[in-house]
Amino acid sequence: MTWRWQGAAAAMALVCGTGWAGGSNYGVTPGALPQVAGKVIEFPVPTPRFARDPAPGPDGSIYIAVMHGNRIARFDPRARTFREWDLPDGARPHGLVVDAEGIVWYTGNGNGTIGRLDPKSGKVTEYRAPSGGDPHTVVMDGKGDLWFTVQGGGRVGRLQRATGTITEYRTSGNPYGIAIDRQGFVWFCRMGEDKLGRIDPASGEMSELDTGSGSRPRRMALAPDGMLWVTAYGNGKLIKVDPQARRIVTEYSMPAGSGGGPYAVTVDGAGRVWANEIDTDTVALFDPSGETFRLIKLPSKNVGIRKAIVDAQGRYWYMGSHNGRLGMIE
Repeated sequence: MTWRWQGAAAAMALVCGTGWAGGSNYGVTPGALPQVAGKVIEFPVPTPRFARDPAPGPDGSIYIAVMHGNRIARFDPRARTFREWDLPDGARPHGLVVDAEGIVWYTGNGNGTIGRLDPKSGKVTEYRAPSGGDPHTVVMDGKGDLWFTVQGGGRVGRLQRATGTITEYRTSGNPYGIAIDRQGFVWFCRMGEDKLGRIDPASGEMSELDTGSGSRPRRMALAPDGMLWVTAYGNGKLIKVDPQARRIVTEYSMPAGSGGGPYAVTVDGAGRVWANEIDTDTVALFDPSGETFRLIKLPSKNVGIRKAIVDAQGRYWYMGSHNGRLGMIE
């Protein structure tokens, strides 16, 4: 089975700017395959020590945080080769994003920092969060500033790349996934309290949206039409949120049901939602127009996808944190 993409969705993808693109606000506008054939290719990473959270670079490379190996890895899809850089002791990188200049920014989950890696020189610069803690997931806004969650520390942080200044916003509920809507408001998952949080960067005002008892929202992604898509890890749902109206539009039961553990979510340029259930070795491709799921089976067992992205060509990339394989679906 293949899906075709054409018409209005294509036009919308072309006018979406990089800052407000679909996916997870990672600086590269996600593309859309005209057809999703469902072909899966996996590549063993050099250091399979809880490698996780892939991010695309402006040159098409895929970067990976090797958390337990204390490294950043880069995969060249053309040559199909890897390269790695060592990080300062104890950094334990969790999430990362690559800016337009090819600089890698990562969350130092182990030492309370945001790190800056220049792949050309190998130089690493660390910016310490005022309250330390365990920086988690990081995204980039339309101005190029970085926003990140601090899960155990109960905060959201903002790093201004131009100055290296970090501002913190206190919250609760183990903030996890994070995304920025088309108006520039910062949304994040408060997994421990079954809520989403919202920050107004201009005023610092914080508000919330209840996602229902036992939902445990984990990650979120922005679609080309401005909607937010949220995985509800606790009850097996995929949630569509209208950020401007600040309300839940609808919820969809994921294929594996309430026990599947919906985790990573991203959106391609056609508005198709890619989500996985961590307790299955599948990726679910959701078509909002037809409100249907298509399951794509992965070739490996016990994969453990915790983050995934769509590159500029529309290919879906995932990192198997359990099996040490970088995967691509096209």
